[in-house]
Amino acid sequence: MSATRPPSSHAKAIHSLLTNGQRRNSQARTIGIASAIWAGSIFLSRIMGLVREQIIGRTLGASREADLYFASFTLPDFLNYLLAAGALSIVFIPIFLQHLERGDEAGGWDALSVIANFILVIGLVAIALLMAFARPLTSLVAPGFSRPDEIDALVRLMRIILPAQIFLIVGGLLSAALQAKDRHFLPAMAPLVYSAGIIAGGLAGARHPGMGADGFAWGVLAGSALGPFALPLYGCLRARMRWRPILSLHDADLRRYLWLSLPIMIGFSIVVVDEWIVKNQASYLPAGALSYLQYGRTLMKVPIGVFGMAAGVAAYPTISRMVAAGDVVEAYAVLCRSVRLMLALTFAAQVCLTLAGFEASYLVWGLFASRFSIADAEATGTILAFLCLGLSGWAAQTLISRGFYALGRTWLPTAVGTLVAIMTAPLYVALRHQGGAIGLAIASSIAILLYIFILGWMQHRRFEKEAAAIGATLDAAPSMMEAAARLAVAAGIAIGIGLRLRLYLLHALPGMGPGEILLRAGILCAAGLSIYLAVAGLFGVSELGILKRLLARRLGFQPPD
Repeated sequence: MSATRPPSSHAKAIHSLLTNGQRRNSQARTIGIASAIWAGSIFLSRIMGLVREQIIGRTLGASREADLYFASFTLPDFLNYLLAAGALSIVFIPIFLQHLERGDEAGGWDALSVIANFILVIGLVAIALLMAFARPLTSLVAPGFSRPDEIDALVRLMRIILPAQIFLIVGGLLSAALQAKDRHFLPAMAPLVYSAGIIAGGLAGARHPGMGADGFAWGVLAGSALGPFALPLYGCLRARMRWRPILSLHDADLRRYLWLSLPIMIGFSIVVVDEWIVKNQASYLPAGALSYLQYGRTLMKVPIGVFGMAAGVAAYPTISRMVAAGDVVEAYAVLCRSVRLMLALTFAAQVCLTLAGFEASYLVWGLFASRFSIADAEATGTILAFLCLGLSGWAAQTLISRGFYALGRTWLPTAVGTLVAIMTAPLYVALRHQGGAIGLAIASSIAILLYIFILGWMQHRRFEKEAAAIGATLDAAPSMMEAAARLAVAAGIAIGIGLRLRLYLLHALPGMGPGEILLRAGILCAAGLSIYLAVAGLFGVSELGILKRLLARRLGFQPPD
């Protein structure tokens, strides 16, 4: 019996290549499956969101009651932000993953227990205080609303919506635990149930005269309990969660969570405060202006969610694992490729929303409705076009910020975002005076683009430093900025030509029936996208070929590699 011979260096190299290839294929499959789940969920969530907003628009219209309903979310959103609910998955997933990679799943559930219990105690106390002081706080939330009946309605709505935040915040932590275990289905379904709750509340309110916005507010409370909280709780229980009644400020996981969350809690990044500033300043404008801004933002959020959030949520666990394994170069390359693909899609969405914003607004809120007029649709469509100037920035920040969080650098994105918020706050006021709601839309776009330019540059520097520490470089990674510039020019050319075509179509197809609106919107989108794709192709944007191959595979026209 002969002794086993040690493998040659050539055999080792082949084995290493095969192992790395298998690992990358596994990572790609994981991201692909998660992306598909989240993209489908977020797409359905945005569709349901449009249905929800459609019911709001048809029930409340572009009225002062609608303005009050939208403004009532500012204080609850502030609490949500203060408890870092938006960063729960970003901060908690690496903590939970460390326990899983050590084979200590029980320790992971203990970490969830101590953090969730801390959030529950602080959250319930904060909700009680905010409900008690809701009336004096209205002067900060919406100082332009001064009539007693307006203040009474705003206070009532805020007090209904505030308790929903505890379900959203704790539910976010439960969802993060499931995502860390690569169980994405129930967390992805939670927003759908949340939207369904609001829709049900709105429909119930529409049947009871005088209830109006209150029905939607009660729907928010019910939807948050049934969706974002109950669904991930069920998933965690099926995963044998142990939620123990423990609370210790000396716990290492709680301290790490607080340290990583602290910059998000105390820093008021432009990503969050943009909407607060817009609502605050819009309260000074005539009735309906805040509603136009909110309806326009609703349409803009569809591509942000489908392309930006889906990619960010799906890619983050994999990028975090790569960073934890020391493979920062590949992590940055994955991040860059994800951003470039996402930008190719979001600029295409900007072309369509800019050219057919009026048609989209009227189809969603105005068709067969009496409280949302053609003039309202025109105002919403115009504001949407200016909001979409920052669409690529809003989508990109969901991915780029996660690159910092994967490195454990939560302070820098928040510090940059807070600085941008301070710098641009006077711009919102000035442009509101000069251009009303359109001025606020322009200010919002300028602020997010400034933020993402600074953050993207700093992220490259950060990853470059991490790569240098292990003797590597980022030279082979694709450039985000180059792709963004080419795609932006292609979108600008397509929009310019498309607007000329729009003037012709308004004369050729002036009707406001469903068929004429859909035909006009279809022609504008098809023409705009054709020009955008042709120009981007001439500029050598490689992501178009990738998207074409992915689409061909989905349709069964091309076999997998």
